[in-house]
Amino acid sequence: MIENCDCLQGFLMFRSFGGGTGSGFSALLMEKILADYGKKSKLEFAIYPSPTVSTSIVEPYNSILTPHQTDVCFMMDNEAIFDMCQKKIEIEWPTYGNLNRLIGQVVSSITASLRFKGSLNVDLNEFQTNLVPYPRIHFPLINMSPLIAKERINHASYSTAQVTSEVFEESTQMVKCNQKRGMFMACCLLFRGRLHHNPHTAGNH
Repeated sequence: MIENCDCLQGFLMFRSFGGGTGSGFSALLMEKILADYGKKSKLEFAIYPSPTVSTSIVEPYNSILTPHQTDVCFMMDNEAIFDMCQKKIEIEWPTYGNLNRLIGQVVSSITASLRFKGSLNVDLNEFQTNLVPYPRIHFPLINMSPLIAKERINHASYSTAQVTSEVFEESTQMVKCNQKRGMFMACCLLFRGRLHHNPHTAGNH
């Protein structure tokens, strides 16, 4: 498949850090990719072990030894996405299907500039250039807004400034961590739909 590509930009990997297949087999696969295509961009979407929910006793070891194989690693955890489904989308008992749909929306938004015309982040290399200040610090925090329950879609309305403000709240982030204990070194806001520059600039300030 790679050899048939006219212009290979890079690789997108989807895996979980906690389990044996996600951390073990995918680490072996990435080792082969690094050896043969070391200069190509490598982005991954990874499910990180949740702070309070564990499915395997070796999760801490796998999650520490695995992450440093790609250029950019977008991390998420099931607990954070589960809370978003319950509190934001008002799904009483979210299923893995609900969680995967949210992850799918994130991936679709991040890769939209590869599939449609845009002025920023138009290829995989630019994500690494814009969001990774230092090779070992390559774990962007993913937030998503707005999240609206299906019953309220036709009644809710958000301005660009509201969406921009909400995306920096902890309730919209897809991994459990306290962002107030750190600092933002780089930020990329991806808007979908018709948008003028002034509203979201005002929202940032």
